[in-house]
Amino acid sequence: MRTLFLISILFFSLSFSAQNKNVNALRINTAPKIDGLLEDSCWTNAEVAKDFIQRDLHPGLPSEQKADVKFVYDDEAIYIGAQLYDSSPDSILRELSTRDNEANADLFGVLFDTYNDDINAYGFYVTAAGTQIDARYSGQTQDFEWNAVWVSAVKINKNGWAIEFKIPYSALRFSKQSEQVWGMNVCRKIRRLREMSFWNPVDPKIESLVRQFGDLSGLKDIKPPVRLSFTPYVAGILNHYPYNDPTIENLTYNFSGGMDVKYGLSDAFTLDMTLVPDFSQVQSDNQVLNLSPFEVQFQERRPFFTEGTELFNKGGLFYSRRVGGTPFDYYNAYAQLNSGEKVIRNPAQTQLINATKLSGRTDKKLGIGIFNALSNTSWATLQDSAGDARQVLTSPLTNYNIVVLDQALKNNSSVSLINTNVTREGHFYDANVTGTVLRFNDKTNRYTIGGRGVLSSRMFSDSAQADNGYSANFDFGKNGGNFKWNIYGSLNTDRYNPNDLGILTLTNNMETGLILGYHIYKPFWIVNNLHNNITFQYQRMYNPNAFWNFGIYGNHNTTFTKRFVTCGINYGIEPIITYDYYEARVPNRFYTYPVNYNFGGFISTDYRKPFAFDISTHYHPFNENERVYFDLWISPRYRVNNRLSFIYEIGNNLKNDDIGFVNYDAASDTITFGRRDMHTVNNILSSVYKFSNKMSLSFRLRHYWSTAQYKEYYQLGKDGYLNSYAYQNNHDVNFNAFNIDMVFFWQFAPGSELNIVWKNSLLKRESEIDPDYYNNFTGSLNSPQNNMISVKVLYYIDYNTVRRGFRK
Repeated sequence: MRTLFLISILFFSLSFSAQNKNVNALRINTAPKIDGLLEDSCWTNAEVAKDFIQRDLHPGLPSEQKADVKFVYDDEAIYIGAQLYDSSPDSILRELSTRDNEANADLFGVLFDTYNDDINAYGFYVTAAGTQIDARYSGQTQDFEWNAVWVSAVKINKNGWAIEFKIPYSALRFSKQSEQVWGMNVCRKIRRLREMSFWNPVDPKIESLVRQFGDLSGLKDIKPPVRLSFTPYVAGILNHYPYNDPTIENLTYNFSGGMDVKYGLSDAFTLDMTLVPDFSQVQSDNQVLNLSPFEVQFQERRPFFTEGTELFNKGGLFYSRRVGGTPFDYYNAYAQLNSGEKVIRNPAQTQLINATKLSGRTDKKLGIGIFNALSNTSWATLQDSAGDARQVLTSPLTNYNIVVLDQALKNNSSVSLINTNVTREGHFYDANVTGTVLRFNDKTNRYTIGGRGVLSSRMFSDSAQADNGYSANFDFGKNGGNFKWNIYGSLNTDRYNPNDLGILTLTNNMETGLILGYHIYKPFWIVNNLHNNITFQYQRMYNPNAFWNFGIYGNHNTTFTKRFVTCGINYGIEPIITYDYYEARVPNRFYTYPVNYNFGGFISTDYRKPFAFDISTHYHPFNENERVYFDLWISPRYRVNNRLSFIYEIGNNLKNDDIGFVNYDAASDTITFGRRDMHTVNNILSSVYKFSNKMSLSFRLRHYWSTAQYKEYYQLGKDGYLNSYAYQNNHDVNFNAFNIDMVFFWQFAPGSELNIVWKNSLLKRESEIDPDYYNNFTGSLNSPQNNMISVKVLYYIDYNTVRRGFRK
């Protein structure tokens, strides 16, 4: 028996590294009805893809449940039919969820590398509850914000569950060759077993998913259709804010319309355009009290800027929130106030006129991406005591442009050129950033070497000389197998600034480091896996060339086998006094940051159960007086049934005796610092009710309260140390942010949606601190709030569907 077991392990180990599997697709004359029943005759003679191999939990071993998958096609689409066998059909998990959310459900997916170039792929997934998930893959990046229009159906049956897909060719890009072989893989997740298996084996030690596909052959005489679609929209917005000023309207309304257009210029290139876009319905940003010298980076939630942007993100030079974001000179309105004047209107976002993306890859594997957007001028309105108003320009007409050339090489290697440009009308400066990115991998994709060089320029209208800076970095390491390592280095000059269309928090610095990792992917002892990482980091300033920081940081995490509880620890030490050139906010001045340590951990319980929770904590002491930071975050979640669920998050952050910048007096060259106690409480309640996999009602409430109470003020000396200082001004802060986002969503036809959104918001910053959380919460509820209700309808129109309709 032991010999047979060893032989079976050897067999599956060999199959894990064997040649790619192949399955043939069958051409049909009559398309199947997409109902999840698999009763159409076209499935009878189709070849079967079977014998799935686990990636999780037991890499290389066969799946615990059988699966049969078939592929057929005609001139319009490719169809997938699958029977996923299950010994306990009544145990199949099938929680309903909104689109692109997996939730607590079994999953089936098909991935196509239509050019078989081991670079790009499309993924189409469906849960056992019928929810669609789709994604695009490029190299080692994945984009689940990409949405295609396709049809699917699932049915639970006595043998398990069955799936049928119809994926129109208009949802894909592929060549015009008469006979084609696509890279392809099929995956299945059995949620209750925590098993993830693939038809063509996927080794978790190898980071590239697309390079581990099998082949789909037999595709003959399929032609890329005209890929042209229109998604017009109409929207109405009603906004109310109690200004308590008879000269300002409390209630305003607006009606708008626009359109998204997608057009396939060829079989490989697609043009995306959005005309007069409306983003009023995206989720509210998580506003915070920011006393640091660094900009807060907000998540991008606007669909046009999250879909199909993998090329434009090459090199990390594009921060899409710059486009249509805060006006360039937003605070100029307040600086221009005369005696007796007040600001009655100052838009916090510029209006986009249009945005365009062109992207694709040639048959020589050259990726080309062009992005262009135009934002309108923005004006603030100022009014004096007599009621007379005037306008102040806060943002000029602005053009944003990105050009990317990405030459893919063998072994998933690449060479890229990226250029970003911002051109502003009038006397405002323009900006340009040009960068090159290199990445070379060996044939096993285990060893990699890469680098990047970037030049930034700002051109001012009153100067013939540009403000130039540059950035460079390199890395070399092993990113496959159990043991991984990486050596890296980077340099940013003091004049380097990509922030007109990108985002960089730390500039004027040099850094070198070593990252070591050891990972066990197969179950052993009482755990499913084990991940260990430790980083050594050394940092210097570029100008002046001075020591900044040295630190050692580590983290370790695992998941236990029986209860599927994931837990981990993290720690760090900065054993040498740090010279912080950023907190001082004045060139060549620094604050002497004390030796400090930190350690923490987290626990995440099994999400398959109706009740689960996450908890994390962090403790950060300093070698200075009573200075210490402590953070605790708890998030319980409860699934009432397959339609209704709740998630609650509460975070409590304490910073005792924190030291930070307060003020700079240029006349006396005095930098004032303060010792303060900071307390932050963040509460978020989220819930969603799913009427079906195409209709839902979601609710999100967030209250954020943060205080900074100053205990003592200091003058920062030239040596970086603090000296007692008689400073009279009050810089205490009591900050509240309150938001409600309630969204009704209905996909009433493929690609067509109705959204009704209610948004409630409040931002309040005061100098008098109320230490009672309840008073702050009720005070937020009772304070003047902005309320917005918007209704938006999008309707998807596909050129090929319209053309076939006319032919009938």
